[in-house]
Amino acid sequence: MCRNIKTLFNFEPPVTDEEIRAASLQFVRKVSGFNKPSKANETVFLAAIDQIAAVSRSLLRSLETTAPPRSREEEAAKARARAAQRFSR
Repeated sequence: MCRNIKTLFNFEPPVTDEEIRAASLQFVRKVSGFNKPSKANETVFLAAIDQIAAVSRSLLRSLETTAPPRSREEEAAKARARAAQRFSR
Protein backbone atom coordinates (compact mmCIF):
# COMPACT_ATOMS: atom_id res chain seq x y z
CA MET A 1 0.00 0.00 0.00
CA CYS A 2 2.74 2.50 0.83
CA ARG A 3 3.94 2.46 -2.76
CA ASN A 4 0.78 4.43 -3.54
CA ILE A 5 1.89 7.34 -1.37
CA LYS A 6 3.63 9.77 -3.70
CA THR A 7 5.86 12.75 -3.00
CA LEU A 8 3.64 15.82 -2.87
CA PHE A 9 6.13 18.63 -2.29
CA ASN A 10 7.52 21.02 -4.90
CA PHE A 11 5.35 20.30 -7.92
CA GLU A 12 3.83 22.55 -10.50
CA PRO A 13 0.87 22.77 -10.30
CA PRO A 14 0.87 22.57 -6.48
CA VAL A 15 -0.61 19.63 -4.62
CA THR A 16 -4.39 19.56 -4.25
CA ASP A 17 -6.44 18.77 -1.16
CA GLU A 18 -7.65 15.60 -2.91
CA GLU A 19 -4.07 14.38 -3.36
CA ILE A 20 -3.26 15.10 0.28
CA ARG A 21 -6.38 13.23 1.41
CA ALA A 22 -5.58 10.26 -0.84
CA ALA A 23 -2.08 9.99 0.63
CA SER A 24 -3.53 10.30 4.14
CA LEU A 25 -6.01 7.52 3.41
CA GLN A 26 -3.21 5.25 2.18
CA PHE A 27 -1.16 6.00 5.29
CA VAL A 28 -4.06 5.22 7.66
CA ARG A 29 -4.83 2.02 5.74
CA LYS A 30 -1.21 0.90 6.08
CA VAL A 31 -0.86 1.78 9.75
CA SER A 32 -4.23 0.31 10.77
CA GLY A 33 -4.11 -2.75 8.53
CA PHE A 34 -7.67 -2.02 7.39
CA ASN A 35 -8.58 -1.37 3.79
CA LYS A 36 -12.08 -0.52 4.95
CA PRO A 37 -12.79 -0.27 8.69
CA SER A 38 -15.70 -1.91 10.47
CA LYS A 39 -18.63 0.27 11.50
CA ALA A 40 -17.23 0.28 15.04
CA ASN A 41 -13.93 1.77 13.82
CA GLU A 42 -15.19 3.95 10.98
CA THR A 43 -15.41 7.18 12.99
CA VAL A 44 -11.86 7.00 14.34
CA PHE A 45 -10.55 5.83 10.95
CA LEU A 46 -12.06 8.86 9.18
CA ALA A 47 -10.93 11.20 11.98
CA ALA A 48 -7.36 9.90 11.60
CA ILE A 49 -7.47 10.57 7.85
CA ASP A 50 -8.67 14.14 8.50
CA GLN A 51 -5.99 14.76 11.13
CA ILE A 52 -3.17 13.39 9.00
CA ALA A 53 -4.40 15.39 6.00
CA ALA A 54 -4.41 18.58 8.09
CA VAL A 55 -0.88 17.98 9.40
CA SER A 56 0.34 17.08 5.91
CA ARG A 57 -1.23 20.21 4.43
CA SER A 58 0.46 22.32 7.11
CA LEU A 59 3.81 20.63 6.49
CA LEU A 60 3.63 21.08 2.73
CA ARG A 61 2.76 24.76 3.09
CA SER A 62 5.63 25.32 5.54
CA LEU A 63 8.41 23.60 3.59
CA GLU A 64 10.83 25.76 1.63
CA THR A 65 13.18 24.91 -1.20
CA THR A 66 15.42 26.64 -3.70
CA ALA A 67 14.94 23.85 -6.24
CA PRO A 68 12.71 24.59 -9.20
CA PRO A 69 9.27 22.93 -9.11
CA ARG A 70 9.08 19.51 -10.73
CA SER A 71 6.71 18.75 -13.57
CA ARG A 72 4.01 16.20 -12.80
CA GLU A 73 4.08 14.95 -16.38
CA GLU A 74 7.86 14.42 -16.37
CA GLU A 75 7.75 12.62 -13.02
CA ALA A 76 4.88 10.41 -14.22
CA ALA A 77 6.84 9.53 -17.38
CA LYS A 78 9.89 8.61 -15.27
CA ALA A 79 7.69 6.41 -13.04
CA ARG A 80 6.20 4.66 -16.09
CA ALA A 81 9.69 4.02 -17.46
CA ARG A 82 10.85 2.58 -14.12
CA ALA A 83 7.75 0.37 -13.94
CA ALA A 84 8.24 -0.85 -17.52
CA GLN A 85 11.83 -1.78 -16.79
CA ARG A 86 10.94 -3.36 -13.45
CA PHE A 87 8.12 -5.52 -14.79
CA SER A 88 9.65 -6.43 -18.16
CA ARG A 89 12.08 -8.88 -16.56
